[in-house]
Amino acid sequence: MRTDLDRVRNLGILAHVDAGKTTVTERILYATGTTYKQGEVHDGTTVTDFDEQERKRGITIYAAAVTCEWNDHRINLIDTPGHVDFADEVERALRVLDGAVAVFDGVAGVQPQSESVWRQADRYNVPRIAFVNKLDRAGADLDAAVSSIRERLGVRPLVVQRPIGREDAFVGVVDLVRMRALTWDSGVLSTGPAPADAHAQRHLLEEAVAELHPAAFEEYCATSALSDATLAAALRELTLSGAGVVVLCGSAKAMRGVEPLLDAVVAYLPAPVDVPAVRGTWNGAEVTRTADPAQPFAALVSKVHVAATGRLTSVRVYSGTLRKGDAVRDATTGRVERVGRILRVQADRHTDVDVATAGDIVALVGVKEARAGATLCTPGAELVLEPPSVAEPVVSVAVEAVRGTDTERLAVALGRLVEEDPSLRLRTDAETGQTVLSGMGELHLEVAVEKMRQSGGPAVTVGRPQVAYRETVTRGVSGFVYRHVKQVGGAGQFAHVVLDVEPYADGEFAFESAVVGGRVPKEFVRAVEAGCRDALADGPLGGHPVIGLRVRLVDGQTHVKDSSDTAFRIAGRLGLRDALRACTVVLLEPIVELTVTTTEETVGAVLGDLAARRGRVHGSTLRRGTVVVTATVPLVEVFGYATALRSRTHGRGTFSTRPTGYAPAPGVAV
Repeated sequence: MRTDLDRVRNLGILAHVDAGKTTVTERILYATGTTYKQGEVHDGTTVTDFDEQERKRGITIYAAAVTCEWNDHRINLIDTPGHVDFADEVERALRVLDGAVAVFDGVAGVQPQSESVWRQADRYNVPRIAFVNKLDRAGADLDAAVSSIRERLGVRPLVVQRPIGREDAFVGVVDLVRMRALTWDSGVLSTGPAPADAHAQRHLLEEAVAELHPAAFEEYCATSALSDATLAAALRELTLSGAGVVVLCGSAKAMRGVEPLLDAVVAYLPAPVDVPAVRGTWNGAEVTRTADPAQPFAALVSKVHVAATGRLTSVRVYSGTLRKGDAVRDATTGRVERVGRILRVQADRHTDVDVATAGDIVALVGVKEARAGATLCTPGAELVLEPPSVAEPVVSVAVEAVRGTDTERLAVALGRLVEEDPSLRLRTDAETGQTVLSGMGELHLEVAVEKMRQSGGPAVTVGRPQVAYRETVTRGVSGFVYRHVKQVGGAGQFAHVVLDVEPYADGEFAFESAVVGGRVPKEFVRAVEAGCRDALADGPLGGHPVIGLRVRLVDGQTHVKDSSDTAFRIAGRLGLRDALRACTVVLLEPIVELTVTTTEETVGAVLGDLAARRGRVHGSTLRRGTVVVTATVPLVEVFGYATALRSRTHGRGTFSTRPTGYAPAPGVAV
């Protein structure tokens, strides 16, 4: 049954840093009449970049939600960060969205982080349309940008607009679906007939759509053309299935192309009722819920904001209806909480509403314990929805309170940070006793510490950044025997295990049982696996986590009285630790892909510096007087690179990074 949910769109704005995501969001708010002044990133006047650090740094750090209306449709929009250090913010946003607009720089095309966020959207099967921005800049080229979309993202771009004019002469677009010219003068839209050469471009679009869509193919074969209605319907279906990507173009800063982008959002991206039923589990069984207000309530927590004035819990409602004062159960923990208020979010401003229904993205007041990724549902109709994945941190810093009396305040402030941002981790160093904060990069940790200071936290000292190393096995052992025997009066502990340990290239860890004859019962096999997983936390080289390992339990013995789950778990943990000491183990360091854009005159200095940082250059591309160099570099060598690059390129060079995995660190093995 289709309802008013047909007129709801939950979408995100995705892109590489500086591609213009926030400007696109600001112009959407202005075009829809939500705001009456066009906010500018460089002036610090944007709606979604409302945090003090965002305005000071000129980048998006936190995913911010806003709501606007267009052609009788409600659009819930989330502006996401583009910097790699805040990729987990994008991950959490994508988990609760139905569609997305991917923004690409008209000069640079597909950049490293735009490729990364595209892959993130692939994991959640989020339908997307593309908007090639900044076509009024020198060097902007729609065809080159579309080629990079096709080649780097591996998708079929369906170009539905062509630019009118190039670079600073760009004044509008040709709409190939409705065959009309759209031009803007001082932000005011005018409509006219399509130019004569647009018919050839329309024909190419029809051919591309007919190749991908069976119904369009039949009409094209019969008439050698597609009607406007058939073309629009086919574009929508191809977008929803992911078989094609609609490509629009414009210049958000100049307010050119924004209105047709909104039309495309409504026309091609899905409503909540268009996406498959959400799937969860409860007591081992699969549970599905559709976007129906009459079904039991189910929502996923996407974000938590803890402030002195209270705690806001942002949720995406997948099914059912929630009213102010209702009790909800956190299916993850079993805790029942009462919703005090329901808020419609407009970045840092909120409006009270009495009811939230399926398809809504709202914030709740009164939910005191639920964390990001938790499922809230009607008591008695529980299910657990899949939470967004959380990446492992790669950089750590030691954080200490300047005054010893502030130690407790520091613990509370750091706990609040980790509660809001699951990609931050806290631990205590066993050797030094220091509190260690880990995150996705230098900037991520710098922003977190600064946020703690701004929110009234204690004065702190921060150590130098340290990368998060890993350990792995390059040569294993077979038939490693470990016996755990403990007798202190009464029932004792007995477990005997025989392990094979070997490298595992297909993942982080695998466990297998090759025990025959029931020599180790199945419940004890599970305990051995749990013990082995415990042992992975501390490797033999430096106590770093161990990855890339396969363990096979090949034999064992039990005692009729003294064997237990606990005994075999201990045997698995201590046995694997001893086995690792008998293996050849190497230290792994995180590696990033570094993309540097510089001038032709300074590329030699850049390449020399990359070689000194143990970088491996994979290629360089000449783009209208600039050179784009791509290399893989150990993360530890990227610390302080911004200053070095500015020095070597006279301030004209820029760079971006994205994680690519781990590689052996030189000269460290046992």
